[in-house]
Amino acid sequence: MSDEPIPAATLVLVRDRDRGPPELLMVERASGMAFAGGALVFPGGRIDDADRELAGRFGLADGGARVAAIRETLEETAVTVGIAPLPSCADTLALQRALVADRPFGELLGKSGLELDLESLTPLARWLPNFHVTRRFDTLFFIAAAPAGEWQPSVITTECSGAFWLTAAEALERECSGDARLIFPTRRNLERLAGHDSFAAMRADALAHPIDPITPWVEEHGGERFITIPGDLGYPVTREKLDDLWRG
Repeated sequence: MSDEPIPAATLVLVRDRDRGPPELLMVERASGMAFAGGALVFPGGRIDDADRELAGRFGLADGGARVAAIRETLEETAVTVGIAPLPSCADTLALQRALVADRPFGELLGKSGLELDLESLTPLARWLPNFHVTRRFDTLFFIAAAPAGEWQPSVITTECSGAFWLTAAEALERECSGDARLIFPTRRNLERLAGHDSFAAMRADALAHPIDPITPWVEEHGGERFITIPGDLGYPVTREKLDDLWRG
């Protein structure tokens, strides 16, 4: 089996509110999924050749990842981002059904008179964990503002058992209460996002830090082993006891 990590992309979609912290779009992966089954995560998935082809004319080094993040969010939740003009909720549901039926994303956009808006996504982080010997992912995380209006997510049950708008604090509390499970990168990103009170502040934080690959390592403190990440990439918590880690 190849040791090469699988290229992937994830999107943190942020919905500002009149009062209180922003909400984030999250999905609960189906329990039978091989990777992170049952985990609460941000929408996302693998980058494929068609994503890279669609991104070609934009001239962005991470264009394929941006297309994959947009496509996967639409397919997993029926919430549109990075597409103009903004389709209606009903049209988005139709696009979701077509994607699930393996219709090419580029073909669907063309027939609907839609264009990609890759600039609406901002890189947040790049995670390259080494927890899984047989299935490693090299994942680019992006952040974007949610579309205007009340978008209620709709999931495809073979991939996700639910989708929710949650504040970062609410998602972390769900894990503390035993109502959800979080993998290491998701938890660290939620802690980072919880420190900001608007999409603008989250995006500013993303722009203020380099998108260096984050490959956690193990180090010992006081006779205990901790999984650790760099301290200069914007994360308020940079280590966790190895014994407490759920690898998904």
